[in-house]
Amino acid sequence: MSTTTTPSRGRRRAPTRIERAAGKAAALQKPRVILALLLLLALTCIMLLDGYLRAEVGGDQRVRDGASSSKVPDKILNGGPIVTFRGGQATTISVPKKTIALTFDDGPNPTYTPQVLKILEENDVPATFFLVGSMVSRYPSIVKDMVQQGNEVGIHTFTHVDLSYQSDSRIKREMEQTQLALAGAAGITTTLFRAPYSSETDAIDNYSWPVYKKLGADGYTSVFVDTDSDDWKKPGVSKIVSWATPKGTTGAAVLMHDAGGDREQTVEALPTYIKKMKAKGYTFTTISGVVEKDGASNRRAATAGSATGVPGAGGAAGVEGNVSGNANGNASAPTGTQVAQARLQAAHRTATGTTLYEGKALVMAVAVAEWTVPALSVGLIVVGVAVMGRFGMMLVLARRHYRQRNRRRFGWGPTVTRPVSVIVPAYNEKECIANTLKSLARSTHPIEVIVVDDGSTDDTSEIARAAARELGMTNVRVIRQENAGKPAALNNGVRSASYDIVVMMDGDTVFEPEAVHQLVQPFADPEVGAVAGNAKVGNRDTLIGAWQHIEYVMGFNLDRRMYDLLRCMPTIPGAIGAFRRDAVLQVGGMSEDTLAEDTDITIAMHRAGWRVVYQEHARAWTEAPGSLKQLWSQRYRWSYGTMQALWKHRKSLTDKGPSGRFGRVGMPLVVIFQIVTPVFAPLIDVFTVYSMIFVDFRAALYAWLAVLGIQLFCAAYAFRLDREKYRYLLMMPLQQLAYRQMMYLVLIHSCITALTGGRLRWQKLKRTGEVGTPAGVS
Repeated sequence: MSTTTTPSRGRRRAPTRIERAAGKAAALQKPRVILALLLLLALTCIMLLDGYLRAEVGGDQRVRDGASSSKVPDKILNGGPIVTFRGGQATTISVPKKTIALTFDDGPNPTYTPQVLKILEENDVPATFFLVGSMVSRYPSIVKDMVQQGNEVGIHTFTHVDLSYQSDSRIKREMEQTQLALAGAAGITTTLFRAPYSSETDAIDNYSWPVYKKLGADGYTSVFVDTDSDDWKKPGVSKIVSWATPKGTTGAAVLMHDAGGDREQTVEALPTYIKKMKAKGYTFTTISGVVEKDGASNRRAATAGSATGVPGAGGAAGVEGNVSGNANGNASAPTGTQVAQARLQAAHRTATGTTLYEGKALVMAVAVAEWTVPALSVGLIVVGVAVMGRFGMMLVLARRHYRQRNRRRFGWGPTVTRPVSVIVPAYNEKECIANTLKSLARSTHPIEVIVVDDGSTDDTSEIARAAARELGMTNVRVIRQENAGKPAALNNGVRSASYDIVVMMDGDTVFEPEAVHQLVQPFADPEVGAVAGNAKVGNRDTLIGAWQHIEYVMGFNLDRRMYDLLRCMPTIPGAIGAFRRDAVLQVGGMSEDTLAEDTDITIAMHRAGWRVVYQEHARAWTEAPGSLKQLWSQRYRWSYGTMQALWKHRKSLTDKGPSGRFGRVGMPLVVIFQIVTPVFAPLIDVFTVYSMIFVDFRAALYAWLAVLGIQLFCAAYAFRLDREKYRYLLMMPLQQLAYRQMMYLVLIHSCITALTGGRLRWQKLKRTGEVGTPAGVS
């Protein structure tokens, strides 16, 4: 046994590249976690908003029917279709003779409402549209055109719920949100209201009457119908026209629908109906037009015989004043057309101040949700297909790999029996280094062991030397160096190696006796430059350890078998891997450019033209992180380092020949399956939870169980190939609920690090590939 020491230079060592990168990442870690949580919160809010718009969140489909009306005044039950509460007194207004107040409910609809508006415009007919706020916020341009055309709008609640079942706060919210939607869409608010599922005034009951009184106190006019086309039943064009026609010369508030289902018959019947009513001498107006006529009639009756009685003086003057004051700030007198339109839209109020800006914000938020949720749905489908495709490909290729490598006649070539060098980088490994050396002492293959102490502050070196003496291992060398990171320690070991094959392992790893012998057999093939071994979790009896055990078995048994057959292995694990020494020197040694030096060197080997394979029978046992904090730290380093390595070797996409195979096959697979798919995989869980709560719990649960069943089958097959005990698979459902979510967050955190602060650390100058001679050999 010998000891080699790298002497101190007598001055403070400058931090390595990896230390500078780690320092910057640590400094920015908290803000990035906050950003990740904010993104998750934003996604949740968008989904809840979209669900609210579609009545999936907070929806209430109850409709009251058959309730008593004993507390409703008879004059209301037997009155006209327009109910006002002027001066606190409930009053009804009827539509004048030979007048039609044409109303439409449930819109706007992107298909039918524009067709209805076109027909109204062509026939010079105004109408009143009672709009659902959620639809207004989704199709604001239709509402803007509707108002500009001279039609009147009213509120039909935000989510089309029966208000008689709702609390005062819910009623207030339904009204205010619809007003905001109108403000954002058309810059107006309205005083007209029609309750969903309402009909004639004689249908008002003891539960809905308090709602109308409360809204009346808030300044709303409630509008009912006295002539229903029943177009929602789709009875045919002729019946719609017939049912919408009042008897004799009676005026009517006619109900039609421009949304809420298939309205083709309504669109077809509308022009026929308009022509028929005009031929009978009827005129069309809005609800405000009816109120205006009623007010004018009352004023004429009250001022009969008075010389100062000007028809419509009060109402018309107020309208004219509003028009002149709202016309872009101009004080000029309004035109006759403007006055007439203002009378037909007298229920409208110009939205100003916070109402206007909050309305615009609502419309903008809905637009974002309308775009985001469908995009996420498409992403969900893509991710689902990719995940299922990956499972299928892994199973097929893993089975083929297993049968190929375990048949009797398979061999790499002549048995490799020459000695090899085993490099053990160690930093503060006093708890593990003795066990590591003990396992190497039982190796069935001739080896030399090089322990590189990377500036440990504990007794790692002393323990290593003592263990070697106790075990009688004369083939152990201990090299001490200033702390420079794992890549530097490995490079020091490679420089000091005596043999042409170097085996690399972690200081906390234990090899099985046959591990080294099995690991180096593929080097009988001169095309093989590196070999990945089979790392196993030693502390698997804890919950976190069991979760990682499942992950390791699936990862090594399925993923690596697949990559091996495709000749694009992305990573030689640091716990157990072997390299041709000349190949390592050829690619410049272990690089400090990334946080994943094992992935970096593996890709570099591919690009140098070497073949990288997986040897399932070379098994090593490693100690997995025992706490969530340690696990997060380890996986964050792995995932971020992998991204760095992929970015560093991005030019492999254009490499030609065998050396470009990783770029053509491996790089896309790693990006899709290890970065893109896991980043978007939480969508599956988010949508599943959303569906369970707001849509269909049973269907969503069955879908989740089906995916879990597929994953369980894949895991069971991986366990079978590796001859592992199936009992650990009992932990898999909990792993999917907790552990997998953590891994997703780690990856998202890594992506945010890459996007917000890591890119400059990836763009390093090209290495020369020169490795110096070891220093301080005694």
